[in-house]
Amino acid sequence: MVQIGRFTARHDGPMVVFLIGMRVNNWLRWREWLPVASAMGPMQDYLRRYPESGFLGANGPFFSPNFREIVTVQYWRSTEDLERFARQDPRLHPEAWRRFFRQSFKGGAVGIWHETYRVEAGAFESVYGNMPPYGLARATEAVPVRGRLESMRGRLGGALGDSSRESAGPGP
Repeated sequence: MVQIGRFTARHDGPMVVFLIGMRVNNWLRWREWLPVASAMGPMQDYLRRYPESGFLGANGPFFSPNFREIVTVQYWRSTEDLERFARQDPRLHPEAWRRFFRQSFKGGAVGIWHETYRVEAGAFESVYGNMPPYGLARATEAVPVRGRLESMRGRLGGALGDSSRESAGPGP
């Protein structure tokens, strides 16, 4: 549902932004790349059912214009939570990882990648205008842009974590 007006994301504390993707290197070897492409959905469905995992939410998959590359943006509470899921949860990720190396990696028909960014509290900001909850606001909480939140400077530096400053008027 579209939220009319300007909103920003409220998230107290640090977080992790995790970009994960794959690239089809050889379309004809679909038996190698299709299992990789189909593994992400079940993993994210599982994570959404278990918020105690530390998974906050995700956006994507996003496809490149030639559909060769696929990327998903994930938001996590901490690197420890992300690593615990990647290494210790035998229900999905470790098995998908082993299957990838057994069936797909050695042939080179598909490539995978990820980038992990640890973001300290107050070191991120966002703004959404006339949008449904999206990005970080979908993964956390969308709040109206008012007072100090009217400017990027006001949204940075912990303004969302200090409710007394939210209605203090526009920042410098």
